[in-house]
Amino acid sequence: MFRKISCLSVPTYFLLIYGLHLAAAGLVNDEVKRTVDLSTHLAKISAEILLSNEGDSAVNSFVVALEPELAPHLAYIGASAKAEEEDDGHLELSETTLPGQNGKFFKVELLSSLAAGAKLRVKVETMLSHVLRPFPTQITQAERQLVVFQGNHYLFSPYPTRSQTTRVRLASKTVESYTKLGNPSKTDEVIEYGPFRDIAPLSQDTMKIHYENNSPFLTISSITRTIEVSHWGNIAVEETIDLRHTGAILKGPFSRYDYQRQSDSGISSVKSFKTILPASAQDVYYRDEIGNISTSHLQVLEDSVEVEVRPRFPLFGGWKTHYIIGYNLPSYEYLYTLGDQYALKMRFVDHVYDDQVIDSLTVKLILPEGARNIHMDTPYTVNRDSDQLHYTYLDTFGRPVLVATKSNMVEQHIQDMVVHYTFNKILMLQEPLLVVGAFYILFFTVIIYVRLDFSITKDPAAEVRMKVASITEQVLTLVNKRLGLYRHMDEVVNRYKQTRDTGALNSGRKTLEADHRTLTNDINSLQARLKAEGSDLAEKVGEVQKLDGQVKELVCRSSQEAERLVAGKVKKEAYIENDKGLTSKRQDLVSRIDRLLDAL
Repeated sequence: MFRKISCLSVPTYFLLIYGLHLAAAGLVNDEVKRTVDLSTHLAKISAEILLSNEGDSAVNSFVVALEPELAPHLAYIGASAKAEEEDDGHLELSETTLPGQNGKFFKVELLSSLAAGAKLRVKVETMLSHVLRPFPTQITQAERQLVVFQGNHYLFSPYPTRSQTTRVRLASKTVESYTKLGNPSKTDEVIEYGPFRDIAPLSQDTMKIHYENNSPFLTISSITRTIEVSHWGNIAVEETIDLRHTGAILKGPFSRYDYQRQSDSGISSVKSFKTILPASAQDVYYRDEIGNISTSHLQVLEDSVEVEVRPRFPLFGGWKTHYIIGYNLPSYEYLYTLGDQYALKMRFVDHVYDDQVIDSLTVKLILPEGARNIHMDTPYTVNRDSDQLHYTYLDTFGRPVLVATKSNMVEQHIQDMVVHYTFNKILMLQEPLLVVGAFYILFFTVIIYVRLDFSITKDPAAEVRMKVASITEQVLTLVNKRLGLYRHMDEVVNRYKQTRDTGALNSGRKTLEADHRTLTNDINSLQARLKAEGSDLAEKVGEVQKLDGQVKELVCRSSQEAERLVAGKVKKEAYIENDKGLTSKRQDLVSRIDRLLDAL
């Protein structure tokens, strides 16, 4: 419970003033416009403060404070300053303490000194998580969700406040009860308090509002974000998410029939939500332990990719789900290089759903193997765990993995981190060379293996079979060459019948005789080797030789008949009849030779 300390005893008051003087003397909140947004499951509190320096010297900073009761729920706090006709300027905050005071205090550095007597308008934004408490804590499927917010009517500030107004924005018009300090006014979803005047420093007075809020009370209890960087042009991102509904717990059974038939059944449940991915995201997948969830939808927009995440069942209070979402990004949009220096700039955490709350985040950044001198810059304080090693395809000594954690995060934490490292580009050849080397070793091993003789004793019969097979292969080659000579002689005879060139015909005969003699001698030598090896194939080779002699004789007769035709010693009709007979006999002989060769 908040305690009201507007009225302080004199010794305590002077002790407080002395402590505040150490922070910044003479500062006064001249005018405060405070807005408390309770329309979602987060409490978003913003305060526009007209800060007045009524001291004797300029100040460079001021202190903002948060009540002790709300401090554990603080997810984000930020401050900005606005001068006349200028845009808002972000102000740096650092946590500090005030002697003898409870709560959280932050020192805000001004962009420029605030002179004595000057005024500056600043804006302080605060995000509180898990501060809205469901009441009742359990509801049935047909009931609506009511929550309680308990805060402070006043701006909790170490400086006196002259004038303050507070506007509370709710999620619905239905309000069970609310505190009525200063006779507030209520219009639809808005409650306005104040103006309050002359408020002492660090004043507290309980503000309690009990109202209807059916917005999605989703909380990411844990998320592991894995980013794997490849210098071959790709960045793989995968998020493993445990999601739960932190609203009023469902009481009683769940009726799917009522849920689909009645539009207001399970009004506080969550059917689906949208996750916004980078515009260059591709190969998006969404699955759980069972497999791919086909009820999801993907929409590609100009500046983003929207994924409608629809769990396998609606989420009621107390229910939870687990899923994995992943995608690929082109590295040229996020990875910058200068020589061997690399810088990766991408989001530390990304959008999961609107008004997201993350209880625990773990980021694992996997860099290429060989990355050195690694340094991570984050936009806010994170916890760095010890680095790890990750092994995947073709890795030898492992890829460095940076591990960082943070808790209690909201959308304002979606900011870029920058990771610097050095990498020798010659190491990019490591994986291709490993592949080439692996195939080389494989082929070399096969070559050696097929040539090794693992038998204990030699097998003479096997050696003879291998020799006979080699000789037979040579015989087949020579016989085919010899048959080719006859086809060439046919071409010479045909040209002779057209050109009547006797010299060309005689030259063809001499070439046939010489080449035929050489091939026949070689075949005879091979036949002798077959006989020496004791193979019965030598007889078949002998038969081939006899048949070949008959084929040669027919070829010579064919050339002689052509000479007689050209010399006019035989009529054309007789020549054609004789040539058909010779050709028929020759084809028969060649067929017999082919059958013998097949038997070899």
